[in-house]
Amino acid sequence: MTFAYNNMKLDRGSNQRKNKRWLTGEFSHESTLFCVINDGECLFDKADDFSPLYLNKTQLPTVQLNSCIYLGKGSLDKESIAKAGVDEAVARSVFAIDFTKLRFSTQEDLHDIGQWQNLRKVTANLSAIDASILALAKGLVHWHISHQFCGQCGQINRLIEAGHARRCDNCRNMTFPRTDPAVIMLVERMFADGIPRCLLGRNANWPEGMYSTLAGFVDPGETLEQTVIREVFEEATIMVENPQYIASQPWPFPASIMLGFTAVATSEAIATSQDDLDHAQWFSREQLNDFQASSVDKNESEQVGDNSDNPQYKMSSVDSISSYLLNAWRKKQIGQY
Repeated sequence: MTFAYNNMKLDRGSNQRKNKRWLTGEFSHESTLFCVINDGECLFDKADDFSPLYLNKTQLPTVQLNSCIYLGKGSLDKESIAKAGVDEAVARSVFAIDFTKLRFSTQEDLHDIGQWQNLRKVTANLSAIDASILALAKGLVHWHISHQFCGQCGQINRLIEAGHARRCDNCRNMTFPRTDPAVIMLVERMFADGIPRCLLGRNANWPEGMYSTLAGFVDPGETLEQTVIREVFEEATIMVENPQYIASQPWPFPASIMLGFTAVATSEAIATSQDDLDHAQWFSREQLNDFQASSVDKNESEQVGDNSDNPQYKMSSVDSISSYLLNAWRKKQIGQY
């Protein structure tokens, strides 16, 4: 199973990146590339919405190593390399940098050569490698922005270890990037009419007609299976059993990993008044066949109905594991029924 953002092929150099001499050599190499993140958006070719721009050292002459985050070393998409103007045959290191860390003159140059795009909106048109690298860059830059101060004493945190840690100037407390686990589940039930249905819900802030599998964050001291059971009941008052792990997907929007499950419902009366869902409903496979694909997913944070002829129903966008779970269940590739 391959999902968007799962194909980060770069060698992260977990041991080497702690060696300042090695890191300086990689940073200084003429084949090294940089991806710039500006307020959560990525830089793309001004003439092509779907061509990410990796910049070389010539384009960022004043960039400093202590402002950069090391992503890894390896091969990139050939078209992206060609646009960057570096040797295609050389394995290269890639760094991420926050746009605000660049000099004003450099910022102006980037506005001239490129455009800023929300990664989620263009992922479906990117290579799997590009999408994964940009997602990692976006997630790590966000982490640095949100951890500038020590959580222990409140003093300034400084970037260290090639951007994979921060250390407090005062108490020397170390802070590392964290990933928040979240479960996302395809809940199914066999109904009295002999038709299996799955449970989908929607948030009031989502685009009209969009429904998704239920999801929620793992609480401290809780197993993944317990989270599946708790979240489904909290969101829709549906009891479930037999949670079965399917697959996972990095989701650095801003800092999560989605852990996909199936589960079997032991009740069917839905109520959504106690949680964040605006509405939830059971859908048959026939109804899912009539869902429209969606290019833009939901924002970052009743009874059985026969509405299969409603053309406004939409699935989550194709970059999400939710879309995979729904399509796999629709094709009878996962689930009990």
